[in-house]
Amino acid sequence: MGPTASGKSALAMKLAGYFPVEIISVDSAQVYRDMNVGTAKPGHDDRARVPHHLIDILEPTARYSAAEFARDAGRLIAEIRGRGKLPLLVGGTMLYFKALTQGLNDLPAADPALRAAIDARAVEHGWPRLHEELAAIDPVTAARLQPADRQRIQRALEVFQISGRPLSALLEESSREATTTNFLRMALVPSERAALHRRIAQRFDAMLDGGLIDEVRSLRERYVLTPELPAMRAVGYRQVWNYLDGTIDFPTLRNQGIFATRQLAKRQLTWLRATEAQLFDRQSPAVEKNAIEWITRHLQR
Repeated sequence: MGPTASGKSALAMKLAGYFPVEIISVDSAQVYRDMNVGTAKPGHDDRARVPHHLIDILEPTARYSAAEFARDAGRLIAEIRGRGKLPLLVGGTMLYFKALTQGLNDLPAADPALRAAIDARAVEHGWPRLHEELAAIDPVTAARLQPADRQRIQRALEVFQISGRPLSALLEESSREATTTNFLRMALVPSERAALHRRIAQRFDAMLDGGLIDEVRSLRERYVLTPELPAMRAVGYRQVWNYLDGTIDFPTLRNQGIFATRQLAKRQLTWLRATEAQLFDRQSPAVEKNAIEWITRHLQR
């Protein structure tokens, strides 16, 4: 596990040179086909050398829930172990990890009509106003969300309107049964936040230089997409979408993309520090050696 741009995929490939692994992607954007540049998918050479799973399994018009991931990942773990290999789960979508290892609370399914109504109110009044409404009915959830966090504000309001109960209360209730698999949890965490911020900026610039704008333009031409779809809400893609719509210029696209990625990394780090994962310093020159030794010790038990 680890925040975006922390080098998870590179370390995973190093580990594949020492252990008989197959990799399961834990990334809510890499599941989509034709979204390659902005998701930093593993290259064809890496995927040819080491089997990768849950990449390119859906079109960008589809939705893929954490519960579906848990089901698919659980099946793959059993299949990989049946082949005498080690399943190595790699990614930064923390809700997917939680769904797999802890289970999910029984929340109401999405209601497209209700979401459209919430979006319409947001257009009229702005998301900060809807954040205020959420604070009145669910102060616990509102306190952990930024006023511009449209996706999570929308979901919290939707859950309340469907169930009549705050999202925070439902999340406290007993969860569905999680997988009984024993996991070794390890996370790449930078010792210096500034170094991670530099990597984020460098990687986003590389994505722009590598054709991210053309990729989103091609996706819009090939598929029937809307900015509300999960695929187009991914960091980088939603900023390019606004750029192609003409609502922001290129410098703003770059600045917003880097800022959104930094905010994502901040949320990921907060989640990681609350887990029982073994933390490895991304900036240590011995990170690969330390990770291999740590895994080896646990496998020998």
